[in-house]
Amino acid sequence: MKIVTRILSSIIFICIASNTLADSHWENVKYQTIEVRKNIFAMIAEGGNLAVFIGKDGTFLIDDQFAPLTEKILAEIKKVGGDTPKFLVNTHWHFDHTGGNENLGKSGTLIVSHDNVRKLLSVDNTISAFNKHVSASPKQALPLITFSTDTSFHINDETVHAFHLHNAHTNGDSAVHFKKANVIHAGDIWFNGFYPFIDVEHGGSVAGMIAAATTIINMADENTVIIPGHGPVGGRQELIEYRDMLTTVLGSLRGYKKQGKTLQEVVEKKPTKSFDAVWADGFLKPDQWIKIIYNGLEASI
Repeated sequence: MKIVTRILSSIIFICIASNTLADSHWENVKYQTIEVRKNIFAMIAEGGNLAVFIGKDGTFLIDDQFAPLTEKILAEIKKVGGDTPKFLVNTHWHFDHTGGNENLGKSGTLIVSHDNVRKLLSVDNTISAFNKHVSASPKQALPLITFSTDTSFHINDETVHAFHLHNAHTNGDSAVHFKKANVIHAGDIWFNGFYPFIDVEHGGSVAGMIAAATTIINMADENTVIIPGHGPVGGRQELIEYRDMLTTVLGSLRGYKKQGKTLQEVVEKKPTKSFDAVWADGFLKPDQWIKIIYNGLEASI
């Protein structure tokens, strides 16, 4: 799981202020760019995984990581034949996926998201699990077009369908389906290879993550390429294994909740023990993950 741990270094930024990092840190960031289908690329570095779709109608981008990386992202896009994105879809509001919004908005990129992404970006927020304050975004960083259920882009001879997934990682998650190419960007519905952060205070829930993963599984077939929000590119079978892990853990925690177990009692029972060898190699260690899930479990029952 070393590659996952390396990729995951970015998520720690949820707990620290990214603007405290030295310029040399951002200068040293390297991108792993993978062409998953013709003219559709996954770009993996720090922050949420990007997807880039290039063609004669313009460049389409999913998520934009951190503000100091915008120039690197644009340079990487140009390497594969693209240009400044015409459209940008934010899969949710977290700043490791929206940090470049202001830079791209000022450059003329049209930012699109679910309604709740704009609402959350418009105000100050706190992610209590990491004692992290997130200031409201400036006007240029806010999505100009929002949707409540779904929207489609007809670009580069492709239909790109962005659709809302209810109360999963947050209350504003979207996945993006490239219908002809059979590619899905799952956003942070899927952390491939490790326990996922679930932002319960902003509408996320374990049950919602399971339902959202199931929606994507049901859309996919054995040839579908699925780009996770974090971790390596995968497919339907890997997503099924992730969904099944979440389902088993949720079942155990619901049982403890009904028994009236305290959080500390549940942590001491090590409910993820049988999964830790596979899923614990991320930035959230099992006890910390269980505390986040159990504290927000009422919304999942």
